[in-house]
Amino acid sequence: MGPIAVASHLGPFLPGHPIIRTGGEKSIGPVSAAPWGSPSILPISWAYIVMMGANGLRKATEFAILNANYMAKRLESHYPILYKGSTGRVAHEFIIDLRSVKGSSGVEAEDVAKRLMDYGFHAPTVSFPVAGTMMIEPTESESKAELDRFCDALISIRGEIREIEEGFADKQDNVLKNSPHTAAMIASDGWSAAYSREKAAFPTPWTRTHKFWPSVGRVNNAYGDRNLICSCPPIEEYSEEPGSPQEAQK
Repeated sequence: MGPIAVASHLGPFLPGHPIIRTGGEKSIGPVSAAPWGSPSILPISWAYIVMMGANGLRKATEFAILNANYMAKRLESHYPILYKGSTGRVAHEFIIDLRSVKGSSGVEAEDVAKRLMDYGFHAPTVSFPVAGTMMIEPTESESKAELDRFCDALISIRGEIREIEEGFADKQDNVLKNSPHTAAMIASDGWSAAYSREKAAFPTPWTRTHKFWPSVGRVNNAYGDRNLICSCPPIEEYSEEPGSPQEAQK
């Protein structure tokens, strides 16, 4: 619910609308039905503010800041933390810098994001606002046990990166570069990785008792962004052949 800014050379291509004058002279038409965005999001914010009240909003904010600083403190000896204040504190979110390990191990932020799936987590924001980093925003809603579980996962992943840095793991054939690991990969008779299935799928105690199995293995994100790939059946399969049940009903 805010303005969208683009560089001047993209101005002529901003979306237009048939009802009101908006967009550029080379617009290809609207990208949504309403030129004013989605108004339904406003009642959600209003209801949250009203139900929380002034005291509730203040308390939620305090917990969000406390949670972020707790996690940052636990992780600062394992990952550099960007943009600390003069007191060494962060706000309601913090950024771990993964750029330094790229040169020493070949591991990038994307690899850590994929590996987190093996630990049962959806990765937080990757490469924003700084490329090669991960921005973590725990909010006020997570328990200390869950904050610790996430920190433990990142600390364990840092240990896996260290194995690459010290030559105990191959720079290409390792748990990070091959992650995430699906159940089909682990159960396959053709397992050929240099590490064990156990290391791939069960890196921590909680993954043995409450395992989340990623449904899809590693994909080429950049290729997928640049190339339209249709997974639907070919159009011929939708055609009705003479004598089919559908034809008989006619």
